[in-house]
Amino acid sequence: MTVRGMSRRGLMGGGAGALAAVTLGSTAAAPPAAAAPRAEPEWREGTSANGWKVLAEADTEEYLVEGSGVTVRLAPGDPSVLLLHVARRFHYEIDALRAGDLQGHGTSRLVSHPFESNHLSGTAMNIRPRAYPLGVGGGLYPAELVVIRDILAELDGTVAWGGDLPTPKESHFAIALPPTHPKTKRVARTIRGWNADPGKGAGATDAFAPDRRARATTFARRDSRQ
Repeated sequence: MTVRGMSRRGLMGGGAGALAAVTLGSTAAAPPAAAAPRAEPEWREGTSANGWKVLAEADTEEYLVEGSGVTVRLAPGDPSVLLLHVARRFHYEIDALRAGDLQGHGTSRLVSHPFESNHLSGTAMNIRPRAYPLGVGGGLYPAELVVIRDILAELDGTVAWGGDLPTPKESHFAIALPPTHPKTKRVARTIRGWNADPGKGAGATDAFAPDRRARATTFARRDSRQ
């Protein structure tokens, strides 16, 4: 995981050395004055950055992630179908979800970046935001990244991942297309079919199969050029 070129693991491993350097340096010169915290802008639009309507909490629903006992509040309909598929696959193929691991719909209009406004419409979800915070990349192990790339390819561009954003947030997944885009409905319909048919979808996928690896690689290259 990198913060402007430094890995999160490196930061953790080198914490003691960094602390020592600060302690030694403090005898030579006083530290600079702390900068005032930057105020987060308020999102004033009636729709979130991805074009979906901002919702009150009463207009969203609490959904259980299959097999986990963990719930997340999302917009009903296609957005919840797609984002729950992401959460299920994370739970089955990367690591078991626990209480507090998911953040969905939110009502605070204070956002650090426009993509965070997607929580206002219930069309975004964070998975373990403390482990994968804003502005930090490279936090996933190679095998975990294979699964993430397979999920994104499987959802055919209907869900965007925060790890691909200029300011990364690897915990963040959001509906990528506006409400009227036909692909959103088509892919959600496919996921619903898998959910109704035992042996398909989340829990029955091998992200490391050669054909899926090839598809995910092709999709990632194509998506990066768009």
